[in-house]
Amino acid sequence: MTVMENNKEQLKKCQRKRTSSSCYSRINNLDDGCLMHIFSFLSPIPDRFNTALVCHRWNYLACHPRLWLRVDRSVKDLSEPGVFPNIETAVSASRPGDTILIAAGGTHRVANIQINKPLCLVSYPILIVYEPTIFVQIGAGEIPDDTMLTCSRGSDSALEFLSTCKLSNLTVKAELGCCLLHRSGRLIIDGCLLQCESNPLDFLSCPIVSTACSSEVLPSQTKCNNGVFVSQTRIEGGAKAVLTSGDLALQRVRVVYARTSLLFWFDVEEMLSN
Repeated sequence: MTVMENNKEQLKKCQRKRTSSSCYSRINNLDDGCLMHIFSFLSPIPDRFNTALVCHRWNYLACHPRLWLRVDRSVKDLSEPGVFPNIETAVSASRPGDTILIAAGGTHRVANIQINKPLCLVSYPILIVYEPTIFVQIGAGEIPDDTMLTCSRGSDSALEFLSTCKLSNLTVKAELGCCLLHRSGRLIIDGCLLQCESNPLDFLSCPIVSTACSSEVLPSQTKCNNGVFVSQTRIEGGAKAVLTSGDLALQRVRVVYARTSLLFWFDVEEMLSN
């Protein structure tokens, strides 16, 4: 390449950089409400996730609770976008990577709801840092007891997970079944209450059941391994806290004895050989 051709190539690169910087500056001049409206049309994964990596402002707007789906039975006008009367409808309408905020108060009836895409289920507005494979369901109360999911008697489980998911600040109750049935993916349970109701046959109940098997993955893909990861969670009733029928094993168990309850931290994942 001659010196002249080299100079032309460098000039083109500089022009491309200036154009890109100019476009970014123009869109960044929009106010927060307008930018958030634009972000609402993006799919959570990968588009909104990539948007959140641009800068601190875009990260804040891309993760804002206004972009979450909501389950709220008190809302009469269900034509409001992103608001649903029950959890099953919200899960069905969600896209991979969505966060579902579950309103506090009352009881949400659930039974054998399959979650086969990454989601996050929560019960109060918390800081969400985008992770490309997580779906979260969040409750809207200050404590897990404020947002209760009750599984109807005779159902296998309240929620069944076939993909990576996170639950935060929720109470899940079941009778003669399990609260959470983990088939595959990474299930993260943070600050929840899992409760199997008292019953003469409560030896048939178990708060967490995992049928997942370890998956063969490359070292760079370890974060996608199947497993259940529990932190600061109360577990009450049932024959045992966790029942596994795959090849995952209970590990790293820690228990904190509070005045009125026990708080558990543990992992259920593949046992690594020494």
